[in-house]
Amino acid sequence: MSGSSLLVAGGVAVGATRIGWHDRGMTELVDLADVRAARELLAGVTRTTPLEPSRPLSATLAGPVWLKCENLQRAGSYKVRGAYVRISRLSAQERDRGVVAASAGNHAQGVALAAGLVGTHATVFMPVNAPLPKVAATKGYGARIELIGNTVDESLVAAQTFAERTGAVFIHPFDHPDVIAGQGTVALEILEQCPEVRTIITGVGGGGLISGMAVAAKALRPDVRIIGVQAASAAAFPPSLAAGEPVRLPAFATIADGIAVGRPGEITFHHVRKLVDEMVTVTEEDISRALLMLLERGKQVVEPAGAVGVAALLAGVVQVSTPTVAVLSGGNIDPLLMMRVIEHGLAAAGRYLRVTVRCSDRPGQLASLLTEIAGHRANVVDVEHQRANPHLRLGEVEVALSVETRGVEHSDTLISALRASGYQVVFTAEA
Repeated sequence: MSGSSLLVAGGVAVGATRIGWHDRGMTELVDLADVRAARELLAGVTRTTPLEPSRPLSATLAGPVWLKCENLQRAGSYKVRGAYVRISRLSAQERDRGVVAASAGNHAQGVALAAGLVGTHATVFMPVNAPLPKVAATKGYGARIELIGNTVDESLVAAQTFAERTGAVFIHPFDHPDVIAGQGTVALEILEQCPEVRTIITGVGGGGLISGMAVAAKALRPDVRIIGVQAASAAAFPPSLAAGEPVRLPAFATIADGIAVGRPGEITFHHVRKLVDEMVTVTEEDISRALLMLLERGKQVVEPAGAVGVAALLAGVVQVSTPTVAVLSGGNIDPLLMMRVIEHGLAAAGRYLRVTVRCSDRPGQLASLLTEIAGHRANVVDVEHQRANPHLRLGEVEVALSVETRGVEHSDTLISALRASGYQVVFTAEA
């Protein structure tokens, strides 16, 4: 396995001290009636996104696997569901003051779109490194953007300060009952589209989506397992569940910016602790491979955060009962990041190889090397020819190549063939 797992038994992380719900100072969870009421509010506002079969995952798991395509939702993610429910319930006086939010992008777009539909104005605080397409899209929906902080947590502080100073209503990205109820409508759709579902798996950042989905699914189908997935390098829920309370990560970084949250919400933590069956983590390589598979085999444009559920299934970090539904929670990916992720995913799958070869510096040698590679039906992406390396002997040249192959076995065969032909392969690495 390339990730890790934490089971949540009877609402408590295994090995943790049991703390009752009311002992935490919370009165109640969001319930099914809240989610159903949210669905009524969202009628005609959000789309019932399609549930698509996944042949590669179905083959891997030897049972039906479906993809819930929230990447095709309005504004490109599920976030508009919770944002609209929250904003639509504001009083006229609150709407006059406007709303403020903090987000790396998807919640920002959801708030901006919802604010425009409701008839209020939105200010959104985003990290300075927020993906440019998400910033541009949020502006396009009519929001005013403030780039502050290096993380969403830092942007959250700035947004809350702005709310206190101006009277604008703060729209939390996950830790509010209205937001949780809105996100839970995803599960209502899944249960209608796939009544026989036995497992639902989704990415987790602050916990709003999985909390709402767990509320709806456990109320209607207590036997359905709800599994959350976090990026291993930004996984706040496992230590929090082990500690019995939300724990802040000292540092975190991941390509899955949509779930890069350093601390679970107070409300979402208790939902997850009580209702979610398991929380697992995946590596950056797992996420890259999942994105590549979704693009190549599923024809789905998905952002890294939206692919972590699929990553967990592909990496085998969790055992599931089928039929399984994996939620593709968002599709707002920066094209430049997509290029890097595709290359990284190809490398992780053994299909993109960087190889450095030393050989004699004589006319026609480079052509011979490239002919040798072509003879093994590998595709050369780029070539760098160097004579000035001080580590080279007189009359020796170094050729660095990027090569596309058909997989690990093909790469190994190519390297062996080059060595057998007398070439000195001094360095090989995945891109």
